[in-house]
Amino acid sequence: MKQLRVMAGDATSPQAKGPKIIGHVCNDIGGWGKGFVLALSKRWPEPEKEFRAWHRRRSGNDFGLGAVQLVQVRPDTWVANMVAQRGIRTGSDGPPIRYDALERCLAALGERALALEASVHMPRIGCGLAGGKWSRVEPLITGALCARDVAVTVYDHA
Repeated sequence: MKQLRVMAGDATSPQAKGPKIIGHVCNDIGGWGKGFVLALSKRWPEPEKEFRAWHRRRSGNDFGLGAVQLVQVRPDTWVANMVAQRGIRTGSDGPPIRYDALERCLAALGERALALEASVHMPRIGCGLAGGKWSRVEPLITGALCARDVAVTVYDHA
């Protein structure tokens, strides 16, 4: 089992050699405009473009809670758009994060990381605008990724 590594830095600039996947949480209404996605869009236009197209064509694809879209942004780097947030506001069902969907996303991300022999890099997913608690998210990451020997680095923005 690999140890989860936490460091100060920018998750859009992964500090590792070899193939890398940058994971982040998206909502299920097709919104892209606040939080970590702004940093992604500033660096690469493809993840936003592909996410919006995926959402727009959702009646004919797998878009929805628990789904993952991998978008290649460099020869050795992909962005994983993970749909694990119901809407964008806290309501009667609590914060937008859906831990069960996040667990499914991370399982799929683990499969992709193993197939690509890639390390995974991310901010504290689900804990910003999605309203999740790191104490619930961290065990999902370690169970789905670290326990399968996928190297994971979490970046706290400096």
